[in-house]
Amino acid sequence: MKEYTEIIHVQEEDLDDLKHVNNVRYVQWIQDIAKNHWLNEASKEMLDAYIWMVLTHYIEYKGQAFLNDEILLKTYIEKAKGVTSTRIVEIYNNKTEKLLLRSKTDWCLIDKNSKRPIRLTDQLKNMFT
Repeated sequence: MKEYTEIIHVQEEDLDDLKHVNNVRYVQWIQDIAKNHWLNEASKEMLDAYIWMVLTHYIEYKGQAFLNDEILLKTYIEKAKGVTSTRIVEIYNNKTEKLLLRSKTDWCLIDKNSKRPIRLTDQLKNMFT
């Protein structure tokens, strides 16, 4: 399993009325790190040929983040089979190492031209595992 990580700092615009990170922001971070991981690993040919679409999101909120917290985003592919890939994203407080969120998202590989699902090639499967 190949992990991909990013560090972010909680900004004022990430907060909700309770002054902790808004749930919608967490979903955005889940999507952003998945996209960044793909862009970091995929070849130009892959980027030109494929896109990913979300099928399901499952999110467990374990803790809260606040203004100026340093957040570690970690992602990896748990399973890749057929036309789908299951991606895990974990979000931690980087200072305390406390798990704040764990998500599991099923993504479907789409042919960019036909807009139809396409089976993952061995090259794609091996790229992330």
